[in-house]
Amino acid sequence: MKNIYLALLCAMMLLLSCSKEDETTPDFNESKLAQLSVEFDNIVGDRTLTMNNSTNLYVNAANEKFSISSLQYFISNIEVTTTAGKVYVVKQDSSYFLISGADKATRFAKVSVPEGDYSKLKFTLGVDSLRSTMALDKRTGVLDPAYGGGHDFSGMYWGWNSGYIFFKFEGNAEVISNDVNGDPTRKHQFKYHIGGFGGYSAPTLNNIKNVTMDLTAGGVAKVRTGRQSNIHVLVDLMKVFNGKKNFSIAVHPTVMFSDFSTNVAANLIEMFKHDHTEN
Repeated sequence: MKNIYLALLCAMMLLLSCSKEDETTPDFNESKLAQLSVEFDNIVGDRTLTMNNSTNLYVNAANEKFSISSLQYFISNIEVTTTAGKVYVVKQDSSYFLISGADKATRFAKVSVPEGDYSKLKFTLGVDSLRSTMALDKRTGVLDPAYGGGHDFSGMYWGWNSGYIFFKFEGNAEVISNDVNGDPTRKHQFKYHIGGFGGYSAPTLNNIKNVTMDLTAGGVAKVRTGRQSNIHVLVDLMKVFNGKKNFSIAVHPTVMFSDFSTNVAANLIEMFKHDHTEN
């Protein structure tokens, strides 16, 4: 019996040893790629995003109650950095994603990167100027100006301005007003279509934003062949109103290709926060 116990103990130690070896960081080899996904989990403050909710409305810093009817945004040019400082830029043709609040299946941006331990994630909110000006045969899939795709995938390209809308956010709000009939609130439809890369009709308007995240606190991404690694990112839509450039829906119910769009774009960077990593 004692020999059996010893044999079991040796087997357990061997398994533990193998497990530790599996966690050894592999050599950085750009010819050996594995899958990494980035999950964009849309929330509003401390609540999960619910589209078209008519009760229990969200409330911004201006004390305006609102609901959300449309949400779409482009994520592109994904780049990761290992714990040793090696940078890998995902092949650009495979690095454009359109996230929709109406379709949870679109929340994952899946890319291929070398095996390794990654402590930094960088991506662009929007579509870079180089790709925006390429011929149509270089802008396919979600970048096709006529892309439909189902749900609320539509109208993410300004034909009149020959450029992409990076971030589309629409809804309805109840705002304080001095109604002549004594009604203290008034319904407002809001629309925020943010784009502009510094070209064409407004060369000084550049709303392309790069977001960089340190993954250390929430867990590095350990990318390995045959194993799924997922970087979970929270996207807080309340920051659209309550960011560096706080503003009121009543004062700015519609923002599109205008100078004020730069204020909204500045807030968008603050939406993204690394929550945790699943390996």
